[in-house]
Amino acid sequence: MSSVASRRRDFTARYLVESFEPIEKAAEVIAGEQSSGTFLQLPGETADLKQRSRARVVSVELLEDRATPSLPNAFADRKGTTGPYHRGIVEVSFPIDNVGPNLPNLYATIAGNLFELGDVTGLRVLDLDLPDEYTAQFPGPAFGADGTRSVTQVYGRPVIGTIIKPSIGLSPEDTAALVDTLCAADIDFIKDDELMGNPPYAPLEARVKAVMKVVNRHADRMGRKVMVAFNISDDIDAMRRHHDLVVREGGTCVMASVNWTGPAAITALRRHSEVPIHGHRNGFGMMNRDPALGLDFRVYQKLWRLAGIDQLHVNGLKSKFWEGDESVIASAKACMEPFAGSKPIMPVFSSGQTAAQPPATYAALQSTDLMFLAGGGIIGHPSGPKAGVQSLVEAWQAAVEGVDLTEYAHSRPALREALAAFGGRGRG
Repeated sequence: MSSVASRRRDFTARYLVESFEPIEKAAEVIAGEQSSGTFLQLPGETADLKQRSRARVVSVELLEDRATPSLPNAFADRKGTTGPYHRGIVEVSFPIDNVGPNLPNLYATIAGNLFELGDVTGLRVLDLDLPDEYTAQFPGPAFGADGTRSVTQVYGRPVIGTIIKPSIGLSPEDTAALVDTLCAADIDFIKDDELMGNPPYAPLEARVKAVMKVVNRHADRMGRKVMVAFNISDDIDAMRRHHDLVVREGGTCVMASVNWTGPAAITALRRHSEVPIHGHRNGFGMMNRDPALGLDFRVYQKLWRLAGIDQLHVNGLKSKFWEGDESVIASAKACMEPFAGSKPIMPVFSSGQTAAQPPATYAALQSTDLMFLAGGGIIGHPSGPKAGVQSLVEAWQAAVEGVDLTEYAHSRPALREALAAFGGRGRG
């Protein structure tokens, strides 16, 4: 073995694999495809090169077979396969030197063509384990959960926020008027909808200037500044310019649709940014919704933490989306956990959240280090947005104190009205 090979440093990825081949064989196909090998032996793949560069199968845990494949597969059909379809948990070790501190290549290495392989009828990336000395080469979150609290000056409870609605169509002046109402309600956080970018009818520059004029005025009264996450999703150069505009006007947060801007763009934004980056995961369902395909959120949030986001959406309990509560809580806990030396990031609960969900959310998390965003739960409160914000603060107080929500609401009109209006529907 060469001295280079003996000093090899690796990271590992864990997969759910389904195949008409024995799982042990499918695992070797995966290791070869994502490193030095291909479907046949090539002259250049020497023994020394394999020692340095080929991925290795670390372990295989067999699961129960299936009679039918999880995903369509013309390659399998051409072979005339009829099952059974074997399943297993496979761990693969990759040389760090194959990748380096390059996030797009890290994505390509742990996933890439794996989802295209004819040998598999199902494949999902379950987890990723990276050494601290490797992750230190990526920017990582500049602020994370603690930094978000420091900027918002909100402690001891979740950061309470909402989304600009209607999502699109408002002029800069209309947007500023709504923000004025929300700031007057003593809200902590406001974000653009992911659909709002830099449209001709409401240019980002005009919107930022109009909104920040209002926010800065309320900051004098509140003694703190409401954090507004302006959606600056765009190409890399434009995002830098948009960021500079927000900072110049006194803004304290920028937002990006991470799936559509991409890991290279978010990394570049992080290296440039002076404020927290709010990561919106819209489109994540296509990577996650099928249990036999894509990326588990646990892996997904690790990759975006490497890029440097500080806050990331996780959906919410009893939301309007497909995801179950257990999955939402697991996602939030993953954001809160230490990861290879990087700061914990703040999970963002949203999608139909009201004063009804805090007790169950707190019971599952035992933490208030999160953002709790409600649209209708604030703006649609019968007594107005100020009462909507108050009802959420009170609901979280009840949750943390372990007091029954209905009992807590007896002497608190804002919470009582919220529960009457929204009940346990879990939609705002």
